[in-house]
Amino acid sequence: MSRTVCKWIVIVAALLAPVASFAQVSCTREGLQAAADLYIAAQTMGDPSGLPLASSAYYAENMEKVDIKTGVIQKPMKIDFHRSLIDSSTCQSFTEVIVTDTSHPYVLGTRLRVNHDKIVEIESMVTQQGDWLFNADNYMKWSPNEDWGPIPAAQRDTRDTLVAAANAYLDAFLEKKLDLVPWGYPCNRTEGGLRTGKGAPDDSCTVGVPAGVNIVARRYVVDEVTGAVVAFCTFGVGGLPDTHLFRVEKGKLRFVHTLTHVPAGYQIRLSNGRTVGANGQPAGGQPGNSTPNNAPPANAPPVQKQ
Repeated sequence: MSRTVCKWIVIVAALLAPVASFAQVSCTREGLQAAADLYIAAQTMGDPSGLPLASSAYYAENMEKVDIKTGVIQKPMKIDFHRSLIDSSTCQSFTEVIVTDTSHPYVLGTRLRVNHDKIVEIESMVTQQGDWLFNADNYMKWSPNEDWGPIPAAQRDTRDTLVAAANAYLDAFLEKKLDLVPWGYPCNRTEGGLRTGKGAPDDSCTVGVPAGVNIVARRYVVDEVTGAVVAFCTFGVGGLPDTHLFRVEKGKLRFVHTLTHVPAGYQIRLSNGRTVGANGQPAGGQPGNSTPNNAPPANAPPVQKQ
């Protein structure tokens, strides 16, 4: 074979490689995983040009539409850990991303939706310093060591069971009817970076559930294979952007991860009446250990949070 022919084979192969990658994206488990993998590559490089985006793709951060050209996805990141949920019933994926880079740590929760082999929606919950209880190092300490692996087929919960478990947990914040929540033991909640459990068999996620918080605008991504479901939601009408990620085993809650964006200037009002910052630190005191209600300063209506 001549050198010229070999050269053209290499060139053609290089040109076809992106097309082959794009063709993998589809509304199947494999196709959605391919989309999630492409997203991780794009976020790592800070370059979304390799994504098979629809011409009118929607991009949002913390539940607000953002120009993708100025979004966090344009920022290169050294990703320390990620895991994805795959929902082929609704053509969606959700990826938890942890970045512990000391220059700018992040914990992201990114939802993709695929339609006709294109990514048509990218929605990220972007948490960083200044968001509720943010601590990427703690997130990295806990999340990778938890078992979110595939559940044997005969033991998997149905989609309805997973969504019902998530709804029961979120509903408990309104009237504090804890008896309706399918609590599992042990259960551990990682909230921004704060861990509720201590590694004991009786660890519980019942810690710090207040009353009077209406969690609204819930949207779900559900993965029956891993017993996982994530809710994009808002604490109170006009409240704080949030995601709640759940691992459910045999109908019972085992892990809960929460990410909550706190806009600049907001203060957190604890259930005992004290006011703290987004890091849980009251002025001149120790970190609060009560479940908070978020409220903006001045005389604006209160925005409540867990």
